[in-house]
Amino acid sequence: MPILNKRANKTPLGLYVHVPFCRSKCQYCDFYSMATKDDKLMDGYLDAVCDHIKEAGELAPGYKVDSVYFGGGTPSFFGADGLAVILTTIRRNFDVVPDAEISVECNPDSVSDRLLHRLYAEGFNRVSLGVQSDDDEILKKLGRPHTYAQAATAYQRIRKAGFRNVSIDLMYGLPGQDLQDWQETLDNVLRLNPEHVSCYALKIEEGTPFYDYKEMLNLPDDETQADMYLAAVEALRSRGFRQYEISNFARNGKYSRHNTSYWQQNPYIGFGPSAHSYDLHSRQWNTANLKTYINHLNEGTLSFEKEELKPVDLYNEYVMTSLRTMWGMEKQKLEGDYTVFWEQVQEQVRKYERSGDLVEEGGRWKICETGWVISDAILSDLFVV
Repeated sequence: MPILNKRANKTPLGLYVHVPFCRSKCQYCDFYSMATKDDKLMDGYLDAVCDHIKEAGELAPGYKVDSVYFGGGTPSFFGADGLAVILTTIRRNFDVVPDAEISVECNPDSVSDRLLHRLYAEGFNRVSLGVQSDDDEILKKLGRPHTYAQAATAYQRIRKAGFRNVSIDLMYGLPGQDLQDWQETLDNVLRLNPEHVSCYALKIEEGTPFYDYKEMLNLPDDETQADMYLAAVEALRSRGFRQYEISNFARNGKYSRHNTSYWQQNPYIGFGPSAHSYDLHSRQWNTANLKTYINHLNEGTLSFEKEELKPVDLYNEYVMTSLRTMWGMEKQKLEGDYTVFWEQVQEQVRKYERSGDLVEEGGRWKICETGWVISDAILSDLFVV
């Protein structure tokens, strides 16, 4: 378990619950999940994750949980009854603040009125809907088990159930997709009027079906993907969204509190197989094997790996997380906590300042809009080995 400060007083803490079940496995997905409806396995998972929560709650008496995020996998496929049990267990074992953000990921094909009304009644207040595309042919290529019509219907059901904070996930750089296709996707999805949109470029990860035949996917080239990214930035900005992180946009300050806590390096605990935890000094990840996770917790132990973070790791982590956001890197923190590393990268910072890709505002270094496209190169140049 993360070594939390037991004397912490009202320190914010985020909780992540990984639900590793799906109706089917997408062709691009490298998250730990399995396509199964095995009731015995799901019941075993539910018991184990609740035991894990009870154990962790004893180690965090002074913390205030301000965000709980159910991700996957497909939490909506797991069902409202199980999700309600987990959330109840969290509330009984952690100090969850009254206005905590409680998010759940849903896929359109597993959204029902019963599920949504139950979740809303239990206190879930944010839904992240995995739409990805408005093109049914592309959805089929991705292995998504839904159509765009189902996604639009699911969105309306979410609204009717009472949710006032809805995020939509989209992907670009997809097989056979061109810039016009992507612009049409943005136009169609934005007509739904969500509070939050996440736009992620497709990444072909080793170990996924897409990786085995990536040369045959007819993917857009790098220049087209950059144009797609900029098109998203412009389309969302023109409709009142603020880009607060490289891939995330929100209206009216409806930033994802949970993900923002990651980027601002607040502590968090992950429950479920493959979930990660962070305590400001070390990073820990649970076994990516559901049966091992269940068996060990049944025996009163937790199967995990842990990495103690060195000063250079903490510096690189700070650069990577902070420069992804609109808040940027704090100059005072760089010159104070990370002086030795800051001295090594100052010239690189000046180089990007001269090119217009970095700017200093209010004592913080931030990536400019034009610099988002080359953000990976900027981050790489500011890392210290």
